[in-house]
Formats: sequence, C-alpha cells, structure tokens
Amino acid sequence: MHMNRPILAASLATVLFLAGCQKNEEQAAAPAFPPAAVAVFTTAAEPLPITNELPGRITPTRIAEVRPRVSGIVVDRVFEQGSMVKEGDVLYRIDPAPFQVKVDSAEATLKRALAVRDQAKQTAERQSRLKEAQVAAVQQYDDAIAALAQAEADVGIAEAGLAEAKLNLQYADVTAPISGRIGRALITEGALVSANGSENLATIQQLDPIYADFTQSATDLIRLRKALQDGQLISAKNEAEVKLILDDGTPYGLKGRLLFSEAAVDATTGQVTLRGEFPNPNNDLLPGMYVRVQIQQGLEKDAITVPQQAVQRNNAGQSQVYVVTSDKKVEFRNVTLGRTVGERWQVTAGLKAGEKVIVEGFQKIGPGAAVEPSDWNPSAKPAAEQASAAASADDKSATAVK
Repeated sequence: MHMNRPILAASLATVLFLAGCQKNEEQAAAPAFPPAAVAVFTTAAEPLPITNELPGRITPTRIAEVRPRVSGIVVDRVFEQGSMVKEGDVLYRIDPAPFQVKVDSAEATLKRALAVRDQAKQTAERQSRLKEAQVAAVQQYDDAIAALAQAEADVGIAEAGLAEAKLNLQYADVTAPISGRIGRALITEGALVSANGSENLATIQQLDPIYADFTQSATDLIRLRKALQDGQLISAKNEAEVKLILDDGTPYGLKGRLLFSEAAVDATTGQVTLRGEFPNPNNDLLPGMYVRVQIQQGLEKDAITVPQQAVQRNNAGQSQVYVVTSDKKVEFRNVTLGRTVGERWQVTAGLKAGEKVIVEGFQKIGPGAAVEPSDWNPSAKPAAEQASAAASADDKSATAVK
C-alpha cells in the first residue's frame, strides 16, 4: 500500500507537467491583437481668415424731416402712416385758396405791366422817327427810351411775382423729400403750420440700403495693422465684405461692404467706429436693431487647424491631441489653441504641417499603441453610429422574418 503512493504521485506530476506544456503551447499559438483602426486628419499650413465679430446698431441711410415751405392751415393728410413713400409723393395739403388768389393777382399785375410796356414801346418808336425827321426834341426821345426801359423792368418784376405766387401754390402740397418709410403723422388736419416754424410734420427714413455702425477697440486695430506691416498677416481680397448676425443669433442672408472707419478714437470708450452698408430689400433690418457684425480684416499665413473633435482635455484643462508617428504608433501631444474657425480649432503651438492627428477611434488606443490610420472623412458617420444603425437594421430584419 505504501509502495503505490510514490507511483501515484509521480503519475500526477507527469499529468500536470503535460497539461502545463499544452497550455503554454496554446498561449504561444494564440495570435496577437491587430492594430486599432483610427481616422486621422493630416495638418497643413494654410491662410486663415482673421474674422472679428463686433457689436453694432442699424441706422438708416438717410433721414428727412417733412417741413412746410409755406404757412397755412392743413386741410388733408394724404399718406398712410408707416408706409413706403416715393420722393415727390404728396403727404399733406395746405389750404390752397390764399395762394391761388395771389397767383390771380400776380397774373393781373403782369398783364398791366405788359400793356404799359407795349405803350412805352410805341412811344419810343414814334419819337425815334420824329428825331430822324428833326421834328421832335432830343429830350423827348430820351424820355421815351427811359420810359420803355422802366416798363421792361416792371414786366420782369411782375413775371417774378407770378412765379413766386405759383411756387407758393405748388408748396401748398407738402411732398416727400426722399424715398423711404414714413413714420407717424406729427400733426392732424386743421393744424396751423408756419414756414418759419420748427414743427416737423413727419419723418422719412431710407432703409434700402441700410447702414450698420459698429465699434472696434483701437488697440485691436493697431495690432492688426502692425501684424500686416510685419508680414505676419496678409491682406484679404474680400476684406471689405461684412456679414450680420441678428440679435437672436441667426445670420442675415445678404452680405454688405465696409464703407469707412472713423479717423478719430472716441475719447470716452477708446473705440473706433466703422460703418457697413447692407442691402435691405424686404426691410428686415430696422433702425435701432442690435446686431453683431462679422468683418474679415486679413489672413494669417501658414496657420495650422484641426477638427474640434480631435482635441482632448486632461484633468488640468490642458488641450491634447493624439498624433500617429511615422512607425504607426500613438503619441500624446500637448497643444495650444487659438481661435475657432467653423468646426476647427487653430493650433498655435504643438503641431506642425504634415502630421497625422487622430479624429476617430480613441476608445482602443493609448500612448505607444500600434494603430492602422486611414484618412478621416468628415461627411461619414462615426463608427458607433454605423454600428448602431446596422444593429437597428438587423433587428428590423429579424422582426420581419418572424
């Protein structure tokens, strides 16, 4: 009985040894995990627009106050308040009767002056013939010539008086000095208006095109101009174009152009005022509206950008990206970010042109891991969404089969 125990122990050791060898062989034969597939974005140095978003207000292109040119009683208001009017449209009518009477009087005065001139002309011609015949005295001829000249002057005065009377009669119709949108009526029928008074009958504002006045820090302007002089920036071809963002955040559909910037800095705010002009065919922009104005003021040379989803942040808030090295290994890289341009971040430090930054496939990688990179397609759905869509399609197919 005791002799069988060593034999049993030896047999058990042999079995365990053989099992261990078989396990090691299986582990050695097990294949290694393949490199993780990742989508990469290759950086490139390119001109980056320098676009600033500045606060502004909408102002009308022209403002005209409707004022009377003659004194009288307003008998009619012709326009509709808040409507569009054209230059020359009649807005108010002042009682024309007194001015018509003056026109009639001026016409009568002109007729009398014309009659006197005709009589003086005949007298002068008669005295001229008598002088040639040496019948009349020279003094009588001179008096006739002087009377004719005076009669001619009286005709001129009478014609001017008639023109003035007709002009005042015309001014009895108060017309629009410019085209635009007219506001509320500031007087009513029956009001007495004076040509020498300060009353404003209505206000017209021209809204198409329309202005957007916005401000920029003088320090920012100086910095931009210095960067242009130093060659850090290049001038953009379309730097005069400006865009509007409305108060609710929606962009205005029509582009404008930069008209000018003030030559002086506001002493109280340190800001420089700039003005842009925008088409406003549908009157969507109204005076006094608050807007944000986007203006492109240059291009930054050799800028590096990456998609926003490629940027990670650690617990300390440091921006980082995964970079694929030349031997297809993952490398952590701390980067410094600048401005956002659309869906990209500008990288001011930490990357150079030609490097491959991982955009998709972060789940199975880490520093030093081997990866299989492929070019990132921004229009393609992420792998997780594709897998979810495929699973949903499989579920629908299984349901249909049932």
